[in-house]
Formats: sequence, structure tokens, C-alpha cells
Amino acid sequence: MIKYITETTDYLIAKGFDKPEIGIILGTGLGQLIAEIEILHEVSYNHIPNFPTATVEFHKGKLIYGILEGKKVVVMQGRFHIYEGYSLQDVTYPVRIMEKLGIHTLLVSNAAGAINLNFKKGELMLIEDHINLQGSSPLAFKGVEHLGERFTDMSAPYDSQINTKFIQIAKANNIQLHQGVYASVVGPQLETRAEYRMLKIIGADAVGMSTVPEIIVANHLKLKAAAVSVLTDECDPNHLKPVVISEIIAMAEKAEPQMITLFKELIKTL
Repeated sequence: MIKYITETTDYLIAKGFDKPEIGIILGTGLGQLIAEIEILHEVSYNHIPNFPTATVEFHKGKLIYGILEGKKVVVMQGRFHIYEGYSLQDVTYPVRIMEKLGIHTLLVSNAAGAINLNFKKGELMLIEDHINLQGSSPLAFKGVEHLGERFTDMSAPYDSQINTKFIQIAKANNIQLHQGVYASVVGPQLETRAEYRMLKIIGADAVGMSTVPEIIVANHLKLKAAAVSVLTDECDPNHLKPVVISEIIAMAEKAEPQMITLFKELIKTL
């Protein structure tokens, strides 16, 4: 993997990806932040050596480098999931590349279902902690110790200082920002009523199919990390209705301006 990481990093440096400070991963239906960036360089995933390719129709497949609020950023416009057939090492490979390019902070967004029924669709949730239900770890491979500490501490995977700033920014801008626990499952099928009940029992406030692997690797690489979910549906097992994916995407896009405000105002302070 070290050889692959070096090849990929060298390619991107040659393309002008010059020492970004902040990495951003944009989740489902959350692409409008790109319009706020002064784009200097962009490369399609399928042109980057050793990079996976996004296969989900509502995920673009570009790595973007530019300036946002005076900071150099590298942005994944579209992420990877294990439900696409990728390994957890594939899914998190871009995080390792962004760290090698120079980032010190990783900001992640996603779309999630609200398990906590006090949370409503269209609102945002700041992730305080997570539950990994994806069945493995992105650190579970031979030679991982050459890239960082094998037994990575996860007592505080989400940076408390960044989370405090997010809360302050939300209050100042009248944004409803819940705080809670995110459970990450494999997917791509949605959950059953029994599974929603189980998730509530074990302490999840929201559920999705991403984010946790990237956060684990960010901690492995000693990056500051934070993540925000857009709550796109309400997962009430007693009144469960069939999920329409187009409605989830529309709800993510509706809530996105608030997400953009949070990210832009935070980046000013980093």
C-alpha cells in the first residue's frame, strides 16, 4: 500500500495539489459546497492512479483542490462505500492520500436516517461518537503498523474543539444542530423495523452507510476529524413507510445550505 500511496500522491502533486490544509468528504446529495470553492485543479477519480471509482449515481467522482475561506482544501465530490463492492481499505484510501498531501483536519458530511425521534428530517446532527456495525475495520490488514499505530485509540474520535465551534456557529446562525451517535451499517438495503429498534436500544441516534471507516483512518493518521449528518428521513419502526431514495436526495439538498454555512464558518477559524 505504501507504494500505491506514493504513486497516487506524486501524481496529484504533479497536477498542482499543493499542500492542502483541510480535507472534505461530501456525502449523498451534498455537492453544492463545490460552488463556494475557488477551484484551482480537479481530477476525475478514474484518472488517479490506484484510486477507486464512484459507482453510485448521485455521487460525483472528482477530487477537487482549491481555496475556501482563505484555506487550501482538497474535496472528495463523491465517496466510496463497501456496499459498492469495495474493501474498507479502498473506501479509506483517499483519506490516506489527503493526509500524505498535507491535510491536518478532515471534515465529513453524510445523509442519515434519524433513529432518535426527537430529531426531524431536514435537520442536522453533529456526530459526537459512533458505532461501527460494518463488520470489520479499515485497519485490519497486514502491514498496517507501517502506516500508523495498529491499536488506534478511539476514546475521542471526533475533535472536541471543532465540535464546540460547530455548536457555536449553529447557535449564531439559528441552525438546529443536534448532537448524537451515528451507527454505520453495510447497506445498501435500508433497515427493517426490528433493526431500527435494535439501533435505538444500542444507543444510536442516526444510521447511515459511511463515515465511520474514514474517521477511524483519520484517527489512525492523527488527523483532527469532525462529521455532520443531514437527517433525510425519520426511522420510526411503529409507523414505517417505504423509503423513496429520490426523496432522501431532495431532503439532503434542501438542508444543504445550512451544512455549507457550518463548514464555511468553521473553516474560517481553522
